[in-house]
Amino acid sequence: MFGYIVIHKPELKVREYEAYEASYCGLCRSLKGRHGRLGQMTLSFDMAFLALLLTGLYEPKTRTENRRCPAHPVHRRPYRENVFYDYAADMNVVLTYYKCLDDWQDEHAYFRLIYAGFLKSRMKRLKKQYGSKISKIGTLLLRLRKFEEKGIFDIDKTAGIFGEIMAEVFVYRKDEWEERLRRMGFFLGKFIYLMDAYEDMEEDLKKGRYNPLTKLYEEEDFEEKCGIFLKMMVAEVSRSFESLPILEDAGILRNILYAGVWTRYGQVQQRRKERKKKS
Repeated sequence: MFGYIVIHKPELKVREYEAYEASYCGLCRSLKGRHGRLGQMTLSFDMAFLALLLTGLYEPKTRTENRRCPAHPVHRRPYRENVFYDYAADMNVVLTYYKCLDDWQDEHAYFRLIYAGFLKSRMKRLKKQYGSKISKIGTLLLRLRKFEEKGIFDIDKTAGIFGEIMAEVFVYRKDEWEERLRRMGFFLGKFIYLMDAYEDMEEDLKKGRYNPLTKLYEEEDFEEKCGIFLKMMVAEVSRSFESLPILEDAGILRNILYAGVWTRYGQVQQRRKERKKKS
């Protein structure tokens, strides 16, 4: 359910791409430093976006260095380091842990269950630091699970629950920016949930799995309605973003919100067109 909040590289300037790479590498290093190799494996573009967003908003003291790493042993690569990369790393582990448990319940994927077991010790430490936040995320995921088990196809309700989860993740602290960040996370969460359902539609039907878009898929204007829903979500995210006083890396963040988030959508549409031609 992750990996949709990415850059659109062709429209980024060289220095912007380098800054994004430094941010992505910064999140990767933070994951390794705080949660070891297993934590590093949870690395996602979505939380790199969150680290960039919070860094641009709060403008903390940030250190930038160049180092080699096992993934890129030949050349030194820049990376960023500040409190928000640490926070994004922690939230990355939390979301991955719950995602693994969800995959186990949905697909009985043993690897996911084993991986969740490995992350459990990290979760114990994180619960001490983010107790109420993690408790709320867990409660919301349980509510979403019950909706799915009952076969509820009200996409506003189901996507809304995941929106609440991401809203909780986007709020770093209670201050003047809390409501705007919460609203931004809420609609981005709804977009991620619906985009994931849109991409998995045919596979879920084939395997008899729950998908919130199943009823809508039966309608002739399925593609059109999905496009409208997704655009509405991104429009609300962008509106909240533009209300924040962010200058640093604003071009990268806009690239992601106005172009990057549609990358997978375009790929899925293309695959569906190709399948229809063959059939």
